[in-house]
Amino acid sequence: MSEVLVTGGSGFIGIHCVRKLLEAGHSVRVTLRDPSREAEVKKMLPEGARLTCVAAELTADAGWREAVAGAEYVLHVASPTLTRHPKDDDDFVRPAREGVLRVLNAARAAGVRRVVLTSALGAIAYGHPPRERPFTEEDWTNIEGGIAPYQKSKTLSERAAWDFIEREGRELELSVVNPVAVLGPLLGPDLGPSLQLPLRLLRGELKGCPKFAFPFVDVRDVAALHLLAMTRPEAKGQRFLASSGPSLSVLQLSLMMRARFGALAAKAPRHEIPTWLLRALAPFVPAVRAVVPQLGMSVSATSAKAQRLLGWSARSNEDSITDMVESFVQFGLLPAART
Repeated sequence: MSEVLVTGGSGFIGIHCVRKLLEAGHSVRVTLRDPSREAEVKKMLPEGARLTCVAAELTADAGWREAVAGAEYVLHVASPTLTRHPKDDDDFVRPAREGVLRVLNAARAAGVRRVVLTSALGAIAYGHPPRERPFTEEDWTNIEGGIAPYQKSKTLSERAAWDFIEREGRELELSVVNPVAVLGPLLGPDLGPSLQLPLRLLRGELKGCPKFAFPFVDVRDVAALHLLAMTRPEAKGQRFLASSGPSLSVLQLSLMMRARFGALAAKAPRHEIPTWLLRALAPFVPAVRAVVPQLGMSVSATSAKAQRLLGWSARSNEDSITDMVESFVQFGLLPAART
């Protein structure tokens, strides 16, 4: 088995990748921005799991040479996070792009065989006019199309990775995984960004559903695709969309949770909020302002390429939602239903 470095191993997708790698018998090392979280990370894994943690962050050179030393593969899952709404798009774009290049440079210097980069649907499906045809790996987000800083950062950082490989990658290989909105079970109490919307719906923090629709995918299937992209020869130089199937609107998601969980999901809204009202509120409510670029969108994407080339498959949205909500209860993010 191989030595694998996972950047951002404490995150929602990252920790599932770590778990999958350990189950497959690989030796795993993870980077942490905060070394004091090592015990917390190990608590999310099976007892006795052999895991090495190293300190490194995307915004600094320190620690990366040590992090990649001896690794055959790197899963670059980490992405810069901001605790505030950026004043300028570059607050998001620069650390994401520089972080990708920092990892690729270190991997090339260490003789790593292949890097698997976690990108996103945000690098594929934004800034385009409405269309019925599903997005594929041939598509790229139009950064001039009035997109949000997050999608812009994902697009430009992934493009920077491909440019690096083409111009100066030498023997280093690259594969990219582009997940859609990610659901599924938590392994610890830290909430991934993609789970904030369903949790807010369940808590009744939203009195109605914003009107947009996206495809979803289970985090366990995203992790499985990372491993296939890491080891399969066919994955070299390829990007892969990870999606479980047809898109769901926020309202459909809310109603599915109500139907499955009854009293536990009784606060989830049963109607949509008019788009005009949300646009009017946006200047005064930061949480509303964050969803404005998505209002009215209905995006579909296909994972036919991953299924065809790698034999990948995804579980149903219903299974993902069920396991996600049960994990919310397990980690105290929702009260257990009374019996």
